[in-house]
Amino acid sequence: MTPADRLAQLSGKWQVARVIRHADGTTARFSGTADWSPDATGLRCDEIGSLTIGAMAPVSGNRTTLWQAQDNAIAVAFADARPFHVIGPGPRPAATHDCAPDTYCLTYDFTLWPRWSVRWHVIGPRKDYRALTRYSRLNY
Repeated sequence: MTPADRLAQLSGKWQVARVIRHADGTTARFSGTADWSPDATGLRCDEIGSLTIGAMAPVSGNRTTLWQAQDNAIAVAFADARPFHVIGPGPRPAATHDCAPDTYCLTYDFTLWPRWSVRWHVIGPRKDYRALTRYSRLNY
């Protein structure tokens, strides 16, 4: 499957479950939905849900990213169009984002499509955590 095909198949609503494990032992959980909808250059992904950090009460959380097919890859950008990372072809592509002084290393896993996941390892002087986000298609 080409990255352009993969991008087209993302269109629609997905359930999102994310676990974030910080090096200090703190765990955070995000639960919600991700909606990939067409925009001028590709797809816009809006994640909306609730975030729980440790024993604290849940708070609303959201983020927007922009996804665009580009050559043999998918370019992911922040909501303001700043580049975030590039997802290459294949069932388990890796990506990196240098956000000096920290580095984000991501590994996507599309092998169980239409369920898929992305693992994050963020390391640097400001951040040190691992995260796993799982996506599953919402059928409605």
